[in-house]
Amino acid sequence: MSRSTWNLDRGPLRGLYRDRENGWIFGVCAGIAEFGNFRTATVRIIAVICLLLFFWATALVYIGFVLLFREKPLVYSGRHREYEFWRHRSSDDYWSRS
Repeated sequence: MSRSTWNLDRGPLRGLYRDRENGWIFGVCAGIAEFGNFRTATVRIIAVICLLLFFWATALVYIGFVLLFREKPLVYSGRHREYEFWRHRSSDDYWSRS
């Protein structure tokens, strides 16, 4: 499992998500590629071929996926020590003491 799909608080992300960070339009192809452990370019090429051959069906399925898939939540991918530092720092209420 890649680091980008692991949440330190909740464990691995499961299910299909729209990956807006790595996507072009709505992130559907990037989300499918991450879920199936494929290359994003491969999924995009398949989507374009399907779009050329079956335009309306592919367009409807893509719009359906946009409406049904949730956006991928942001996940911290740095070192665990830095994550813990900033997590405790934000709950410290340091700035209100001045």
